[in-house]
Amino acid sequence: MAKAEKTKSDKVLLGAVELAHEAALSIAEPGTVGDHAGSVMLGERIAMHYFQCLSRGYVGWHWAISVARAPRQKFATVCETNLLPTDAAVLAPDWVPYVERLAPGDLGAGDERPYVADDPLLEQGFEATGEEDVDQVAFFELGLGRPRVLSAEGRDAAAQRWYDGSSGPHTDVAEQASMHCTTCGFFVPMPGALRSVFGVCAGEWSPDDGRVVSLDHGCGAHSESDIPEPAPEQIDAPVLDDFAVDVSS
Repeated sequence: MAKAEKTKSDKVLLGAVELAHEAALSIAEPGTVGDHAGSVMLGERIAMHYFQCLSRGYVGWHWAISVARAPRQKFATVCETNLLPTDAAVLAPDWVPYVERLAPGDLGAGDERPYVADDPLLEQGFEATGEEDVDQVAFFELGLGRPRVLSAEGRDAAAQRWYDGSSGPHTDVAEQASMHCTTCGFFVPMPGALRSVFGVCAGEWSPDDGRVVSLDHGCGAHSESDIPEPAPEQIDAPVLDDFAVDVSS
């Protein structure tokens, strides 16, 4: 396998430091062009000169001036002037669309999440068949008037998030509970595919009241809890000392 030929050094281009320096000064703010930081051949009869950038807003950047010459030409000319980052440059993070930057809990009063047309967590509520009676049944039973409903992926993602969260079985409250939600009278099972794993807590004294909980979650407000009541404390009758004398000033 033949090796790639190395670009030949060009004394005219590599020696055009002053020309490149003047080009950098012409585009830079006063006092922001530093010392010559080196040069490199980019190809046949084209080279790049680098100068330190002294601007406080561009730490780790450098001025890059490319110079070239035509065949048999004995002098260099400026091609392009750029401000380029080095490996030590401070760069802005890659741009991420707003809808992807949002995290759960970011939305406040008045905020709205942008519409996601191809959200993998959702799917169409129903597909029209052309038969009015069939479509009306599908519209009511599957979509309940909603254009999209949870997809299987969306259901799985929600279930995993709930199970791993504060209403799953791996919290201090659940691990210290003597009984699970599955046997609690305040547990309201969820409909549909999630019924076998989750429900809603309706216990007023529970810390999870009104929240989705797993069947193997638990707390101290279980409807069937029956801890022994402590015996009433015996308090002796008060003793009056008729011989005591209270002295008041």
